[in-house]
Formats: sequence, structure tokens, C-alpha cells
Amino acid sequence: MCVSGLFGEYRHKIDAKGRLSLPAALRKGLTEDTQLVVVPNVKTGFLSVYTVEAFEAWQDALFEKKGGYNPGDRMHVMLRTKLNASAMPAKIDAVGRITLVAKQREMASLEKDAVLVGNTDHFEIWDAVRWDEFQSSIDLDELLFS
Repeated sequence: MCVSGLFGEYRHKIDAKGRLSLPAALRKGLTEDTQLVVVPNVKTGFLSVYTVEAFEAWQDALFEKKGGYNPGDRMHVMLRTKLNASAMPAKIDAVGRITLVAKQREMASLEKDAVLVGNTDHFEIWDAVRWDEFQSSIDLDELLFS
């Protein structure tokens, strides 16, 4: 199941157990049976959350830039292994929360205040301060009026 049409910015709290409530707009099309994959973006410092199908499509697109995944290419194998090792499975619980593992929360500096951002086929989880800094550093006029 690939989900699309994920948009918007939502501020939520992460509880002491690492659980984060998903807003209804981002849960649309997802169920308790939906398998999710959480992937850290270490350089920028946020987590991306995909369905398994969307994660596999994203991973395929990354390798397409390198001519497609080649299991005979040692570098391709190592890159895919590292990417898959950084990804963690997640499920939506009965009350619409996901649990973020401590290691990934640490990588993204997520402690309490989080911002969930819909990004078309996946959503991102940002530390609220980092998100606000990112927002003020980007000028949409570059896209809209250039």
C-alpha cells in the first residue's frame, strides 16, 4: 500500500516511552495493519516515515541514479545494507501512535516537541526547534516567483 497526498504541518509531543500520536490527516489511508519504516536523515536531522511499499520504491529510485541495484556490485550491496540497517519497522497502535526507537530519536535530536510534516508519499518527524530553524532558512519565493 503506497500512500500519497500527505501534506501539512502538525505539532505533537513525544511521550516518555517514545510514542508519538499521528494526526488524523497523516493516518488517512493507514491502519493498525500498515507496516511502516522509519529512516533517519542524519545530515539534516529528521526521521522519514514510509509504508514498506513506499520505502522500497524510494530505495529503488535511489539506486536508479546508479543504474539500478546490482547485487554483484559490492558497493551497492554495502549501501543497501547500511540503509536497511538504519531503517526501523513501526506500527500504528490502537490509539493512532507510533513508537520511535531511542537510537533514532537521538539521531534526530527528538526529545519532547515534534513536528510532523507531510511530504507527499511519506511524512517527516522533526524536532520542533530544528524545524523552525529550517523553515526560517527557506524562502519559498525562490520556487514560487523565480
